[in-house]
This record gives sequence, structure tokens and C-alpha cells, in this order.
Amino acid sequence: MTDLSGVSRESLEAMAEAGREVRLCQRVLAKTGDTVVGELLRGHGTLYEWKHYPPGDVYDAEFHAQYYYHCHPEGERPHGEHGHFHTFLRPHGMPPGMEPMALPDYRPPENDNDALSHLIGIAMDVAGQPVRLFTTNRWVTGETWYAADDVIAMLDAFEIDHARPSWPANRWITAMMRLFRPTIVELLHERDAVIDRWTAGHPGTYVYDDRGLEVASQRLISVDAQIAEIATHLRGARRRPSLADAS
Repeated sequence: MTDLSGVSRESLEAMAEAGREVRLCQRVLAKTGDTVVGELLRGHGTLYEWKHYPPGDVYDAEFHAQYYYHCHPEGERPHGEHGHFHTFLRPHGMPPGMEPMALPDYRPPENDNDALSHLIGIAMDVAGQPVRLFTTNRWVTGETWYAADDVIAMLDAFEIDHARPSWPANRWITAMMRLFRPTIVELLHERDAVIDRWTAGHPGTYVYDDRGLEVASQRLISVDAQIAEIATHLRGARRRPSLADAS
């Protein structure tokens, strides 16, 4: 689990609020036997491997945030996992100053809003609960590559604020980005470190297209454990005396 001891009280409170949102969405869906995964698969018949759910992805035209869910073939999934979400932000929703890395094969797309960045993957178990966060190499999603610090600056801009295909699923995935923000930050820094090590260790290959490197960094997660850890640190922050008290 990510060490939260250096996280500010303000950030901890924002994470706690996100945790309450995640639990709310899960609770209202559970009352009817539903999950966030089931919300996206509903009405689409047979579940096909690799296909995006919902078809055409979920895209918020105001914030330019995007996500989809899909499954790999059963033999290629980690044990107990069903599938995963991929989350993205497109340039028109990015903070000012974000520029793709100047890689040798980078070519600006005709539509400048197509130079999207992958943010984080969220893996789900067969019960529809999140169990793992991960980052990927560029070839996995066909994203445009941005440095970790720029992707981190994009995280707070990810928001899906409309009702389709599922209001609770959209609220849930937006809140997950806040609840686990420190972990996502660590994973993005680790992603770039892994890319650098892979480049140094595999001369003659182009790392961003190298099928030998798919998942660059990953971490097992638990919503309940994260919420409990945040609460512990918030209690500790309340107990720490202020400078005024010490004087």
C-alpha cells in the first residue's frame, strides 16, 4: 500500500470524500445486484474478448475524459481477474503546457484532440470489484506518450459528468482516480523508470513498440483498506499540535 504519511490534510480529505463516493456508487448498484462492470456490459449480449464496452467508449465532451472496459482471453488474465478499465484524457481537456514527448516516430495527428494520454488501468475481479492499478507501454493502447509528470498533472482533470451509459459507473470511475491518486502518481513515475531501464537493457529495440513490455507498473489495491488508511492518517493529522499550540 502507498505510504500516505506525506500527503497533506487537504488531499487526504479529498481522498476521503472520493472514498465515500466510490462506496455510494457500489452500494446503490449492489442493492439491485449490479456492479460497475455489469452497467457497461448490460444490453450488449455475448461478452467478446478485446471488444470495448460500451461500444465507442465513454467520452465526456466537456472534460474530454474517456474510458472503456474490456477483457483479455482467459488464459492471459491474472488469476481471479475478469477485465479492466482503461482511462484517458484528450488534449482539449489537459491543463495548459502539456506536450507529447518528442519521440522519433511522433507525428501530430490531423485532429489535435486525438493526441490522447492513457492515465491508468483499473483491473476488476469476477465480482466486479477493483483489485489492481497498472500502467502500460505505449503500444498497448496506441496512446500518445507524455512524460509521467505531465500525466500526473492531468489526473485531476479526468471527469465523466454525464448519465450515459451509467451515472453510478461514471461517478465511480471519476472518484477512483481521486481515491487512489497517490498510488497512481507512484505508478506513473515507476512507469517511466521501467521504460528507461528497458531501453538500457534491450539495445536495438524501440521500447514503446516492444511487445515484450506490456505492463510497466502495477499495484494491488483494496477500496476498503485505502479508505481505512486515509481515516487513520486523518485522525493522526487532527492529533498533531499546531505551531500555535506548541508556543
